[in-house]
Amino acid sequence: MKHLFIKGKDQTKPTLLLLHGTGGTERDLLPLAAEIDPDANVLSVRGNVSENGMPRFFRRLAEGIFDEEDLVYHTKEMNEFLDEAASQYEFDRTNILAIGYSNGANIAASLLFHYGDALSGAILHHPMVPRRGISLPDLTSKAVFISAGTNDPICPSKESEELYATLEKAHAKVEIHWESNQHQLTYSEVAAAAKWYQLTYA
Repeated sequence: MKHLFIKGKDQTKPTLLLLHGTGGTERDLLPLAAEIDPDANVLSVRGNVSENGMPRFFRRLAEGIFDEEDLVYHTKEMNEFLDEAASQYEFDRTNILAIGYSNGANIAASLLFHYGDALSGAILHHPMVPRRGISLPDLTSKAVFISAGTNDPICPSKESEELYATLEKAHAKVEIHWESNQHQLTYSEVAAAAKWYQLTYA
């Protein structure tokens, strides 16, 4: 998978896995990593699915309707890529914090839903519920921050509320932050995520 890796100053910190939104690249979320933890490793990945020339992490059938088979396939692919990257770049495979926006947040949530050991935690900006009707792994010790918009037309607030409840039921430690904005990623929610990170990973 096309990606970039930036080695951090402090190898005890989580490696920050950056996952962009539809049409993004591996450079889009680099400013977020600097806000969250400038001393941590950064592994930023470009989605290898194309939708009208726009990179994504998995296909969708329509706005808000995921191709579940494709989602499962690419979630497995991402998990295996993390194994390979940890070996190649010599970072702690058990300490990866995903930071995803929109489509990137959805693939990160899917990793939590399907693989209990894929991530140590996640910051999910404007996520949806990746799948319904499946049993989640035990997510005890996983910390998840969700930011959502009360007026988001792409990711309705009920999606974020359901994701919160589903992760909490799987014993993850979840916090949700609301903005009165739509689907855009705002500085205030990034600042809230940074504050959560400092309290959670201090």
